[in-house]
Amino acid sequence: MKQTRMAHKMTPSKPTFHAKNKHQGRYDFKVLTQCSPDLSKYLQPNKHGSQSIDFFDANAVKALNKALLKSYYEIDWDIPSAYLCPPIPGRADYLHHLVDLLEYKVDVKCLDIGVGANCIYPIVGICEYNWSFVGADIDVKAIASADKILKGNLQLKNKLELRLQNSPTNLFKNIIKEGEFFDVTMCNPPFHASKEDAEKGTLRKLKNLKGKQASKATLNFGGKSKELWCEGGEVAFVKNMILESKQYAKSCKWFTTLISKEANLKYAYKNLRKVKPVTIKTIQMGQGQKQSRILAWSFKK
Repeated sequence: MKQTRMAHKMTPSKPTFHAKNKHQGRYDFKVLTQCSPDLSKYLQPNKHGSQSIDFFDANAVKALNKALLKSYYEIDWDIPSAYLCPPIPGRADYLHHLVDLLEYKVDVKCLDIGVGANCIYPIVGICEYNWSFVGADIDVKAIASADKILKGNLQLKNKLELRLQNSPTNLFKNIIKEGEFFDVTMCNPPFHASKEDAEKGTLRKLKNLKGKQASKATLNFGGKSKELWCEGGEVAFVKNMILESKQYAKSCKWFTTLISKEANLKYAYKNLRKVKPVTIKTIQMGQGQKQSRILAWSFKK
């Protein structure tokens, strides 16, 4: 019997933003406010005397995202209150690393598992590389928000299809159609195991950033429950993704997901050994103070 070749590649530690990432260095608030004047009311001097915003103010963060998307991608964008308002530079980095993974292939078709109300990955992938996307989500309101963004921006027309996942236990089933093929899938999984776990994580973040104990967890980046936590957290979510991916081995070249905690990689590797992909790659990403990584696997040579 022919043995499966397992290749695991780790890039160097402590990387910075991808070289192709437009969001290098400090925000140019002068340019951003010209594109999106609403941002100006949130500007205030930071401790260094430079113009900035209060990154603990959810409305300010949302206004910044609107300005970034308008300035860099010419996208008109909004999301309902309480939904996840993602850090755009880090999200863009994921796409740039996928371009490297795909060896600069053109006419890429990508499946975004958990497209969310914000629709960030399709926006960046379409505007930067003219990819086509299927965006899947289990949240009806999130799909409706993404659809509003799609219909409000001609650049996205005919490049994005949104699909509602009706099953709480499946990721690819009911989404990938018979005979359909994707070059890559991507996902930013919920990494907390419960609402309480998510709130504790936010309190730790606030303490680290502000230097003092906070009494209430206020999510400056928003986030509904399905976006932030699931039973078993990131480990369980990625496990389900890996095991289900085997059933769709012929439907996709590369399956990928973000792994927020490096300690969770060992559980992912354990589950990958069960499904025996041909190739496994771990791609380190640097996002300012935060370190993250992309786990990618393929059943094709």
